[in-house]
Amino acid sequence: MTQITRLTIAALGLSLMAGAAQAACQVEYKAKRDKPLELYYDVTTVNAPCSQAEAALRSQLAARGLTLLKVLSKKEK
Repeated sequence: MTQITRLTIAALGLSLMAGAAQAACQVEYKAKRDKPLELYYDVTTVNAPCSQAEAALRSQLAARGLTLLKVLSKKEK
């Protein structure tokens, strides 16, 4: 009986850790691209908690040649 309880607790702990690792944040933002000037407004999902979403979004946008201007809102997804 004790072994079953331990396995159940271990499985529950692993499932909670997996859920936290998959935290995502929906971000509404404004960005720009220079030469020629292009302005963007979009809502996207970032695979990071909302506390780290701005940094993750900034790197995603930089890979596309965009500069983050402002984060308008963040919402846990």
